[in-house]
Amino acid sequence: MTFNEGMRIDTSTTSSSGGGRGPGRGIAVGGGVGGLLIVVVALFLGIDPGTVLQQPQMSTEGVEAPGFDLSQCQTGEDANNIVQCRVVATGNSLDGVWSQLMPGYTRPRIELFTGGIDTGGCGFADSAVGPFYCPGDQTAYFDTSFFDTLVTQFGSSGGPLAEEYVVAHEFGHHIQNLEGTLARAQQDPEGPTGGGVRTELQADCYAGVWAHYAAITKQEGTDVTFLKPLTDKDIQDALSAASAVGDDRIQEAATGRVTPESWTHGSSEQRQKWFTTGYQTGEPAKCDTFATNNLG
Repeated sequence: MTFNEGMRIDTSTTSSSGGGRGPGRGIAVGGGVGGLLIVVVALFLGIDPGTVLQQPQMSTEGVEAPGFDLSQCQTGEDANNIVQCRVVATGNSLDGVWSQLMPGYTRPRIELFTGGIDTGGCGFADSAVGPFYCPGDQTAYFDTSFFDTLVTQFGSSGGPLAEEYVVAHEFGHHIQNLEGTLARAQQDPEGPTGGGVRTELQADCYAGVWAHYAAITKQEGTDVTFLKPLTDKDIQDALSAASAVGDDRIQEAATGRVTPESWTHGSSEQRQKWFTTGYQTGEPAKCDTFATNNLG
């Protein structure tokens, strides 16, 4: 129970679709379980699935299914009980925090989907990509079934703040997009000190900045804080999620070896370090991963 029951959920920037796929749409296909894990890691918490889905493809036909009923999301109590509402409420909290920290902040959209989605700026994405942010339409996309995958396949401890960390990370990419720094991910995109790793670690740090303020930032109109005070268990859950999606941990699980030269997101230790930096300082300026030679 992390959200204050008295907060009101604003769904005005959220849409929901059931997924499905029209004729001739292609999806990336991984080579078995190990291949699937690599595909997921390449995209999970990434910025543009269109840059990765240039792989052998398979076309199938699907039927659009009904989306999640957003009218179920009214209060913080709903956010504590329904995962889709928790995503939307976390977005509300992020908007509240970043609108105070960043002059000129504009809200991204949130799209809840299952199965697959045609994005407005990044092409088609299958649910295997996990959550992602598309700068082309300034939308963060979430198939909430991935939160179960985070626990069952990636070994995260789970917990509400683990899921909220994922949402906060994607909003971190939105902050980078507004700052004009998101494109730096494509500069030397691979390797332990490449632009991809630096971009992802900065988004982790921005997620930590949100966590620093989430329990002390009051929602306009309700005069209650978005979240209740975070416990040590909450923070450990967020750190567990950050560690679970470290490049080194996933590579070792999928292939039995670690190859830093192909990293795109950073190691487990680095991801935990930069989330902690943001959480402890609450200062976005401390998240400048492009200005340091010590990524952790």
